[in-house]
Amino acid sequence: MLNFLRIKNFKAWRDTGPIRLAPLTVIFGANSAGKSSLGHLLLALKQTALSTDRKRALHLGNESTLIDLGTFADCLHGHDLTKSLEFEMGWTLPKPLEVRDPLQSGKRYLGDRLDLVVTIAAGKTGQPEIDSMRYNLGSADGVVLDVNLARAENRKFSLDSDGYRFVMADGRKWPLEEPEKFYRISDVSMARFKNAGFLTDFALATEAMLGNLSYLGPLRKPPQRTYQWSGDTPEGVGQMGESAIAAILAAQNEGRRLNRGPGMHRQSFAELVAGWLKDLGVIHSFVVRPVAEGRKEYEVMVKTHADAPEVKITDVGFGVSQVLPVLVQAFYCSPNSTVWMEQPEIHLHPQVQAELADVFISAIRSREDGNARNVQLIIESHSEHFLNRLQRRVAEGEITPDDVAIYFCKRSGAATELEPLRINLCGDIENWPENFFGDEMADLTARTVAAMSHQQEQSK
Repeated sequence: MLNFLRIKNFKAWRDTGPIRLAPLTVIFGANSAGKSSLGHLLLALKQTALSTDRKRALHLGNESTLIDLGTFADCLHGHDLTKSLEFEMGWTLPKPLEVRDPLQSGKRYLGDRLDLVVTIAAGKTGQPEIDSMRYNLGSADGVVLDVNLARAENRKFSLDSDGYRFVMADGRKWPLEEPEKFYRISDVSMARFKNAGFLTDFALATEAMLGNLSYLGPLRKPPQRTYQWSGDTPEGVGQMGESAIAAILAAQNEGRRLNRGPGMHRQSFAELVAGWLKDLGVIHSFVVRPVAEGRKEYEVMVKTHADAPEVKITDVGFGVSQVLPVLVQAFYCSPNSTVWMEQPEIHLHPQVQAELADVFISAIRSREDGNARNVQLIIESHSEHFLNRLQRRVAEGEITPDDVAIYFCKRSGAATELEPLRINLCGDIENWPENFFGDEMADLTARTVAAMSHQQEQSK
């Protein structure tokens, strides 16, 4: 689970400042204020980790990748290639990581948190290359082990640490290679030292964290009359929710059973999704079944209310198909995942927008086979109804302020600023931003003035 993020010189962001990421993190802001850029960088990091090209420091994308960021100049704040893209991210490890120094018997470093700090600059051809990369392994007591790979003015790399002594292997005085991607020290570079093998564990932990990152965009695929599923297990619902039905069938096939939170009864995956759709008031019943025995075509049948006939999902309101991928992704993702969603409330009635807050609170508290799933949701939203319900649940004690992080994204000249909103135990936001959801008072005043003017015209 990600718990910290900071980005410098990326798109609209000169510097985001430190961003605390909670189990449920919500980002509000005006259109084109830079909210989505935060997720775009994470997607670029994930597709870089998935790339087979180890020499590419940052995979900016193409038409077949998660995201296409254009050129490196397009990514930099002000399109200034003299600036460096910097980012820092910290996450909690699923289980503690232990490092032992083979040259010092009994010397061990144990941590359950990993931080990665990277600086990427433009090379001679304008392509991104690594200038520095630092790992910090931490625990409740602070940093227990740090590793820093940095490029000197002569363009050669050095590897050092404040608390760990790297010892060069005999006869291996070759220069260190360029790092692989943005997070991995090459095998050849590690072989230069007698005690650097643990750096592979750091790289694997980074790949695991990025592998558990998923994204659901604001535009979702329209419903279909039939869906095909041949037994595959999709990673998620897809960026447009196109694999939501396949995910439901895969979860059912695997016999996955979840509950909505501690102490609540377990349900099959399809029952859980159907139950939430009913609780949201979107439909009365929901079922996925094969068109015929032995076929790989499936149809989604729904009832809008108890006495209504069963019809296909294509024959009811658009909202069902829009909220379905949101529900599925929130509970389908694997334990210790981070899910980034843009505008999950789109096309939904205000009441359903509010109810989504309860869905997300349930998702971060849900359990599977008796174990906490530790899922993290990062939500971009424009919904005041969603926020009101979230504030209410904080006041009622359903979720604590520590489990929620709320931010307001706003333009400040050529750059963007991210303002953390302080929510207290009463659910009140103590630093309500100006024009958070528009200028409501100005609208009320203008309406009153117009009404008075209209009355005066009628009285003449």
